[in-house]
Amino acid sequence: MGYSPPPNATPDRHAALNAALTQVRKRLPFSARVKSGLYHGCLSSAAALIAYAPAEILGLKEAFWGAITAIAVLQTEFQATQTTARDQCFGAIIGGSVGVGILVASGEHLATYVIAVVGAMVACGAFNVASASRLSGTTATIIMLVPHDGPPSGVLISRVSEVALGVCAAISVAWIASRFPGSKSAPRRTP
Repeated sequence: MGYSPPPNATPDRHAALNAALTQVRKRLPFSARVKSGLYHGCLSSAAALIAYAPAEILGLKEAFWGAITAIAVLQTEFQATQTTARDQCFGAIIGGSVGVGILVASGEHLATYVIAVVGAMVACGAFNVASASRLSGTTATIIMLVPHDGPPSGVLISRVSEVALGVCAAISVAWIASRFPGSKSAPRRTP
């Protein structure tokens, strides 16, 4: 049950609304919480499988990243899934590009890793996608610290492809789920 604040909400107001929403969820009956978890689990596992299978078929060496991305992106509300998907894409592209650039220019060292993470987050701010900063830093970390076979540019292409598959799978599943009346992701109509 993700929540997207109104565009003019302040961070403090956003935090207060999220805290209030969390308290409401905690007061739900046990059966409602289990039903909600089952619903989200089914959606997430469907998206993960849809992302993983093509990555395996395409021969991507780390197809699991597509499944992980799908699970991370999928929210029970379609609009929240779209927002998370956008951040995931920008984060992967920016963090991966900065990570590869620094790796090629300076090699693998702890200092260059720190520079890559900071640089990726600064780039997100510069491109006005600060909400993708954490994901950008995570992708830079994957590029810089996770052992890979092949050239860094190949790792970047593979990682962005896996993220794209995960994002597409999550958006597709959330969109389909939103088309069923009464689903948690169905658009709310106001009179």
